[in-house]
Amino acid sequence: MPRTDRTTAALKALRHGLLAATVGLLAAPAWALDLTELMALMAQRPAGDAQFEEQRFVSGLDQPLRSSGTLSFKAPGRLARVTLKPREESFVVDGDKLTLERSGRVRHVALDSVPELATMVAAIRGTLMGDGTVLQRHFQAQVSGSAGQWSLTLQPLDAKLAAIVKQMQMQGTQADLREVEVRLADGDRSAMTIKPVPAARAASATP
Repeated sequence: MPRTDRTTAALKALRHGLLAATVGLLAAPAWALDLTELMALMAQRPAGDAQFEEQRFVSGLDQPLRSSGTLSFKAPGRLARVTLKPREESFVVDGDKLTLERSGRVRHVALDSVPELATMVAAIRGTLMGDGTVLQRHFQAQVSGSAGQWSLTLQPLDAKLAAIVKQMQMQGTQADLREVEVRLADGDRSAMTIKPVPAARAASATP
């Protein structure tokens, strides 16, 4: 084969090889996350605000119970859920202190006095803070998916909590938590969808 033809054939083979490699990369699944990588991703956002809508599916009821409101988080330990519909109430955790407000009545509770509730709060705060050590202290944690679409399943290690909560599953995109589903041992469950509020919008809404 003449040298020119050999050169042309080599260039064609190289071009085809590069094309095949590119197609292979595009077709390959996104890099799968493990717990350490997911926690590092979540830790990049130390604070955030969001809107939520929740449905609670309770045995004996034909229709789910619906609620909506706002969520906010600020590391290391402040988590607030303010329900606006169907009635106004708030659930604010700051460190080990829980403040509940409903119908003008305010109640303060130490989380340590309600271990099961403390563990549920730890699941949410641990995920938002990117603290895998906290999660693994209380749950068997399993991560699936990629940074673009991940899922975190938590199953309680404590027998008392496991008798109440079967599992929690959280789903998100990058550092945004988008869904939280809680399945109870008695078959009831709740499903919350979360819509993050851009930082600029949240700042303008602050009094």
